[in-house]
Amino acid sequence: TMRLLLVLLGCSLVFMVQGFYSASDDVVELNPSNFNQEVLQSDSVWLIEFYAPWCGHCQSLTADWKKTATALKGIVKVGAVDADQHKSLGGQYSVRGFPTIKIFGANKNKPDDYQGGRSSQAIVDGALNALQTLVKDRMSGRSGGSDYSRQSGGGGGGGSGSKKDVVELTDDNFDRLVLNSDEVWLVEFFAPWCGHCKSLEPEWAAAASAVKEQTKDKVHLGAVDATVHQGLASRYGIRGFPTIKIFKKGEEPEDYQGGRTRGDIIAGALDLFSDNAAPPELLEILNADVLKKTCDDYQLCVIAVLPHILDTGAAGRNGYLEVMMKMAEKYKKKMWGWLWTEAGAQMELEASLGIGGFGYPAMAAINARKMKFALLKGSFSETGIHEFLRDLSVGRGSTATVGGGALPIINSVEAWDGKDGELPVEDDYDLSDVDLDDNFGKDEL
Repeated sequence: TMRLLLVLLGCSLVFMVQGFYSASDDVVELNPSNFNQEVLQSDSVWLIEFYAPWCGHCQSLTADWKKTATALKGIVKVGAVDADQHKSLGGQYSVRGFPTIKIFGANKNKPDDYQGGRSSQAIVDGALNALQTLVKDRMSGRSGGSDYSRQSGGGGGGGSGSKKDVVELTDDNFDRLVLNSDEVWLVEFFAPWCGHCKSLEPEWAAAASAVKEQTKDKVHLGAVDATVHQGLASRYGIRGFPTIKIFKKGEEPEDYQGGRTRGDIIAGALDLFSDNAAPPELLEILNADVLKKTCDDYQLCVIAVLPHILDTGAAGRNGYLEVMMKMAEKYKKKMWGWLWTEAGAQMELEASLGIGGFGYPAMAAINARKMKFALLKGSFSETGIHEFLRDLSVGRGSTATVGGGALPIINSVEAWDGKDGELPVEDDYDLSDVDLDDNFGKDEL
């Protein structure tokens, strides 16, 4: 029985420590929606723990990790990723066991594995070593030559800012790869003797790797040696180096106006990607999986509860869905999930959001990580929803905890067929021979 008690205690501990770190710790909680901006676009050294809430070793590390973060505050950033919840991030960095600690130094696309001890003192030493390496590399101005097919001599461990992701463009392959592509290209025209080109080169290489990964290979960074491929240089009127141009299918090339650091280039490329990306899908909540997947995968899931089909008909419902699709398009850079259901179809969901029973159409936005939600108070119109979402995106607006503190039970329902609703068919009763007048209402209660 003692062993059983220990097992039960162990299990209850696992459930208590769902999220290891809170806003009051110096550890930055990282997830797919803030990782790019916080880590990849940052000039700081980052020390990041990938953990799973159920893992005993991770629980043991928590106190030392918080201590490390406090000790390194303002010197090295310390973060944590719940890789059980955010499997995509764990997968991206080949995390196979927990806890895994990685050091993101000069080249954020190629972090180093931390192999040292697990005490806060050992971890701090490891972080300071990484910091020293970064500073030495910067002092020696380490960066490669200007041949984009060679490996870059990026910081830390040699060859870390690989140039393989920058596509070498030539007079022969330019039309096939760039002009005939449905995807977006950022192309740098450079000359090997040009100093500014040499400074841009490691930034361009690092950005190319990050952009390839984050846009799932939908935005490409290329480079043209304009001294060799003079036909291309004259076709696009290149007069100074480096010149960066943006190519989109069927449009005239534009000059890239953004900054020249890897962070600026990545941000510019991601903007181009989201401008060209399709808006997110608007899904009907047909079963628990649809709700769970959408709310778990995205920072926010926006849910509309639309009036019953008998109240609006197909035309009315399509009007509401159209407003939602316009807003999904408008806010597509936010990478939110979009869902809808019919009034009465998901009563537990309505109850957990305090919508139940009246005031349709209604809208709520849920943050499943925090189990918090906000309700649309204004009108269900482009203006009303825009104001609601704009307030949410800048952290304004009142929020409440989802009823029950977890996603509610979801019923499996048939998808809407796109038609007007039909009244249920009643059996016909013939009332002609029912004697209503004599004894009606005379019975004693």
